[in-house]
Amino acid sequence: MQDLVELLKANPYPGRGIVVGTNDAGQPVVYYWIMGRSANSRNRIFTKTDDGIRTEAFKPELVEDPSLIIYHPVRTMGDSLVVTNGDQTDTIVEKGDFVAGCLAREFEPDAPNFTPRISAILNTDKSFALSILKSQDGKGGRCLREFFCYEGADEGTGYFLSTYVGDGNPLPSFVGEPVEVAMANPDDVWAALDPDNKISLYCNVAGKVTLYNKHLGD
Repeated sequence: MQDLVELLKANPYPGRGIVVGTNDAGQPVVYYWIMGRSANSRNRIFTKTDDGIRTEAFKPELVEDPSLIIYHPVRTMGDSLVVTNGDQTDTIVEKGDFVAGCLAREFEPDAPNFTPRISAILNTDKSFALSILKSQDGKGGRCLREFFCYEGADEGTGYFLSTYVGDGNPLPSFVGEPVEVAMANPDDVWAALDPDNKISLYCNVAGKVTLYNKHLGD
């Protein structure tokens, strides 16, 4: 098992990331963060909605292309919580089914990166699933759709999935299974993300939501 804080400190650009698991008290925990290298990507904040959160432009007049940066990362679906790195959140909720929603989508059309779409669902019984949709050949060919289903997590343990394994041109997609990590508290996760590239962090601990936004001084 890897330490989540040390894992993030060692990687200046995991891109967008999701962690699902439990804290030391056995409470369910979900983290989702966004990072960015371009001015367009960095011009964002998280705001709360009735059923989750959305990304918004910090300075709307500076938005160049909203298509892949403005979306609802978190929404509820019945009693379950859906978390993703794109507008596939809406697809999953509209279909009312996590797997069906992911099967209807593919990686992002942002050549040459072909950024994976990562998604998660947390159920009331603490079971959860993670998914990654990625270019199988890394060049925009067939979409490989992988699903990882968990009956729960041990206390203090989470499972980490990100869009990239690190920085690069093009950006290298995440590979393998979600990484088992020792959980950390929200403040430590936010502090561990690269200060230049981090943008926002969503934290949900036993239903209590905290948002961190770099542009708002967090």
